Amino acid sequence: MVSVGRVFDSSASIYDRSRRQLVPCFDDFYATVVDVLPFDAAAPLRVLDLGAGTGLLAFLVAERFPAATMTLIDLSEGMLAHARGRFSSCAARVEVIVGDYSTRTLPGPFDGVVSALSIHHLSDAQKAVLFHSVFACLVPGGIFVNADQVLGPTPQLEATYQAAWLRQVHARGVSAVDLAAARERMREDRTATLSAQLAWLRAAGFDEVDCFYKHYRFAVFGGRKPLA
Repeated sequence: MVSVGRVFDSSASIYDRSRRQLVPCFDDFYATVVDVLPFDAAAPLRVLDLGAGTGLLAFLVAERFPAATMTLIDLSEGMLAHARGRFSSCAARVEVIVGDYSTRTLPGPFDGVVSALSIHHLSDAQKAVLFHSVFACLVPGGIFVNADQVLGPTPQLEATYQAAWLRQVHARGVSAVDLAAARERMREDRTATLSAQLAWLRAAGFDEVDCFYKHYRFAVFGGRKPLA
């Protein structure tokens, strides 16, 4: 994952600017993660964001749950510098960790673990191991929600996903610079099918496993750690 960190360091300054163009379903994609967190808005939650980047998703969670404390982990110091700025008005609620969440023991316990557009950089074996690690760091009844890119279940469908993405980002006026940076980041992608990842979640011990939202290659899915 070290090379991934370098790639994202180089894109940190333009990452947020291009999100709405490069993620055509941006509003629904990110909002779904927050909406499926099954907690009272005033609950003093502990939430972990894996691959937090500039803190975009973590900040949306923190806005919905103003008593929550957030832990952000990412390889890219450049990205996390932007996250610190984003949380400057409520820095006491946030812990920032520079590191590789795929190789370290995750802190915890947490009521919720979230992630957006990060876990697809891991190999299939690493994803499956990570899901076990996430399960272990959750309290009973805790939830994991992952908003990520998934691989089409057939080569033809994968080609359909790619064509739809290109058509939609061009329609949203993405610049040549931002598209080139996105393509460079995508060189690190190691996507897996949605069905495989749902199976890995169940194998890790999660129940209530489901896909909560899907738009071509953009999917929001996860599961709950049983109370018993």
